[in-house]
Amino acid sequence: MPTAPQTTDELFQALQENDRRPYGRTRTVTAEELVDAAEQFEEPVALVHALLELQEAYTYGSEPRKSPVVFARLLNLFDEQPDVFDDRLRHMLFWRFKWVGHALRQLPEVPLTGLRQWLTEMRDRYEKAGLGLQPYYGQAYQLAAHLGEDTALAYELWAGRTRTRLSDCEACEICERALYHLVAGDDERALSVWEPVLAGKESCQEEPARSVSYALLPLLRTGRTDRARELHLAGYRGCRRNPSMSREVGRHLEFCALTGNEARGLELLAENRVLFEEVDSPLDQLGFLTGVEVLLQRVETLGRGELPAAGYAGRTWTVSGLRAEVRGRADDLAARFDARNGTTAHTDRRRVRLERAPLVDSLELTLRARGLDDVTPVAAAPVAEPTARAAAVPDALPELVLRARALDEQGHPDARACWARLRTLVTARDYVHPDDPAVGPLVRLRADLLAEEASRAGDKDEFTVAADLHEEAAALYDDAGEPGQAAVCRACAVLATAENATEGADAAEAQAGDGAEAKVAALTAAHAAMVRLHEETPGLTPFQEARLLRLRATALGLRLQTSRSEEHAAPVFAEVDLLHAFAARHDIDVQVSGALLLRTSTHALSGDLPAAVTEVDALLDRLKTRGPAWHLPRTLGLRGRLQLALRDAQAAQADLAEGLRLAADWPADAVDTARLHGDLAEAVMHLGRPDEALRHLTRCAELELRGGSRTDAYCTYSNAAQLSLDLGRVEDCIALLDSLLAEPDVAAGELDDRLVAQLRLTRARALHAGEDLKAATAEFVALAAESAGWDDDPGSHAMIAAETAVLLGESGEFGRAREAADQALAAHALAPRYEQLSNCLRELARLQAQRQGHDGLDDARAFLDDAARVADEARTAEYEAQGRSLDTALAYEHGRVAAYAGEYEDALTALDKALALLGEPGEDADHAGEWAECIRLAGAVEGLYLERPAPALARLDPAISRLTAAGHRQEAESLASLATRLRDEE
Repeated sequence: MPTAPQTTDELFQALQENDRRPYGRTRTVTAEELVDAAEQFEEPVALVHALLELQEAYTYGSEPRKSPVVFARLLNLFDEQPDVFDDRLRHMLFWRFKWVGHALRQLPEVPLTGLRQWLTEMRDRYEKAGLGLQPYYGQAYQLAAHLGEDTALAYELWAGRTRTRLSDCEACEICERALYHLVAGDDERALSVWEPVLAGKESCQEEPARSVSYALLPLLRTGRTDRARELHLAGYRGCRRNPSMSREVGRHLEFCALTGNEARGLELLAENRVLFEEVDSPLDQLGFLTGVEVLLQRVETLGRGELPAAGYAGRTWTVSGLRAEVRGRADDLAARFDARNGTTAHTDRRRVRLERAPLVDSLELTLRARGLDDVTPVAAAPVAEPTARAAAVPDALPELVLRARALDEQGHPDARACWARLRTLVTARDYVHPDDPAVGPLVRLRADLLAEEASRAGDKDEFTVAADLHEEAAALYDDAGEPGQAAVCRACAVLATAENATEGADAAEAQAGDGAEAKVAALTAAHAAMVRLHEETPGLTPFQEARLLRLRATALGLRLQTSRSEEHAAPVFAEVDLLHAFAARHDIDVQVSGALLLRTSTHALSGDLPAAVTEVDALLDRLKTRGPAWHLPRTLGLRGRLQLALRDAQAAQADLAEGLRLAADWPADAVDTARLHGDLAEAVMHLGRPDEALRHLTRCAELELRGGSRTDAYCTYSNAAQLSLDLGRVEDCIALLDSLLAEPDVAAGELDDRLVAQLRLTRARALHAGEDLKAATAEFVALAAESAGWDDDPGSHAMIAAETAVLLGESGEFGRAREAADQALAAHALAPRYEQLSNCLRELARLQAQRQGHDGLDDARAFLDDAARVADEARTAEYEAQGRSLDTALAYEHGRVAAYAGEYEDALTALDKALALLGEPGEDADHAGEWAECIRLAGAVEGLYLERPAPALARLDPAISRLTAAGHRQEAESLASLATRLRDEE
């Protein structure tokens, strides 16, 4: 707190501000400071309010030891100065007897006699105050359940009584009743009792998150797996990183462990690492740690105890190490509670959870299908995608070296497995190179490994790294007396450098086309350099010469792809013909196939799609008879993309699906399985199958991530998140984005900041769609602040600031909404976003008039004046809106705002203007709907609010006839309903 409040008004304002903060250390410390400040005033009411805020912070901040101490001060104040407590403060005081009972149960150092004494104190106080005892019996039942006693009588004494004003909320009581049946082993009855909470009909501060966490396993046991999945996603979001709900987090970890989602469990554990330190409640610690142990035990049972796990601060943990630590602490806590309670209930409950077997083999919880193989330390290499056939890797070192080189010459995917094995052997401290002339010297093998590493870097578009490694490999090949291999590596380095030609260009240059021109020039020079290398290198083997020809053709193909110039097509065909003729003469099938692929691509780039299809059909026929088989998936993928370009989505889907089926036999990176999934997503979207498209997008992204193409992966995931949001799968969208934003490189700021902003923007929109207005607004406000510094992209800032303004308006913060709207207008002046700004300003006007009525009219009309200026600018720029006309939408909003403010004549005038701008309704449904809404609102204003039904009916009846004649029955029915109401009220 910057400065202590100097007056009670400042104190109450500070208390209100603190109440808006999330529970945690910041809110708690501020509450403590505000109590200190309140003690300086001689106004006990202020101190009471400050103490109530502090107790709430302790209670929901999981600090049960301190909550009773604060309440004792409040109770003393009540006893000494009861008149200070008005009805509201008195109600809060008696309500919080339950908070103290809950806090004392969480502390094993409080003796059982102390717990019972507090219940007696609560009963005495309630009776003295003339209050009903149902809340007392609720606390007595919860103590019995905590102790593990026979709860039947305590349950009946509580549940059979009539609720009072001080009873727990309906949602909390439903949870307690459901838990009673759950403990009795009746899953179905428990779920039936829980239904109003699980369906969102009853809620409170802790519900439905608490009930959801308990209901997950009963849902699985009764076969409701889809409901369990849905509630896990929504319920976890309601309790994550919340110290007062650490037990609930533990149950979500347990759910992951028992559904084959151990990897997600470890991810959620990392997200909640703060709970190891911030949970001060021993009972909450016990619940959390037991859930953690269930997860870690399951991972260790699967033989992955060496995996990293997020645990207590101050050291790094493996699954096995953390499990041992957690087990010791949780066992001790359970023993302490049992010793205090005189039962074995907590140890028994722990044992039941730890001995529970998985309930399903595998339940896909999120759009990221990840396994324990994906849980690797940050520095570890990407995990290879499993295939249906395993690569044959010889055991003998000389044979392994020779096989790797032979497979590399063929371009065979299995070469990578051999090189990976060799890299492990060669880097070992005890490696001894074989003395074998066929293998050659160690320097040559090191060159081979560098060249293969360079190729992998190039596949990931890491061109600078690739060029450097190729040059280093070329130097080693020179040392090994292999000039042909050195020439091939230098040619690869030249091509990688050319592909990287625009790396240093700024955004303005790229937009102006300078970047493309630079790349075309670089590729032209690269081709010339490769030709010279080819001509000047003696003793090339056919394989090496074919590689050089392929690189030459590739350089010119990339040049055509960059320039899209007709004059650049013929040189590509000429180089391809050279490559094809040479490869065919020497029976190098892999290069024959490569030449035909390049020819197909060149036809496509030149715009001759039919010729491209003819070429690819011929290539497929050849591949089926002569191979290589691993080229089939890529070639089918190419034909699928050509069919998409020809707008034959059905044929494209068939080719891509077949390509994906064949790709299963090969490593994903070798046959570009990720792209097949991405293209298939596009094809099935065209066929109207968005859910299938979503599956392919997420699979594509995960393969890109495994292959090390992290930026591509996040872009694909971003598209998947947007699609899931468009499909109404809000929780799926949020869970996916939460998982991505928790990735180490994102958290460390290593990913492109604009891409991360896009992920956060989609998440904020999903939170808004999921009706979490507070979280959505906070994220939008943060994004608006960040995007204000995007000098190169004011348009995006305009859009983000406009959306932020609307959310602030929905939150009732119209002052801040005005500031955000002004930011949006300033950015719009630099990069116009006419429709977005107009929509934003009109919506803000509507919200303010609706919330504040006549008091908000002037400010609402100020928003509409800004919208009018935007519409004028759009008209001058000859901008055509994609949706409603900006002028008609503005006129309608003037009418609606005036109506909200009670200015009914002004409303009618504005709506008549809107109708004049719209004209008569035609066949277009959207236009007819807009026209009908104007008529409806005008009829309601005139007939209901101005009490002039006759003119209103004179407006409505002809409109109903017009709409009916034009076939717009639904719109006509809404007007007919209003007309009927007006006639009934005449």
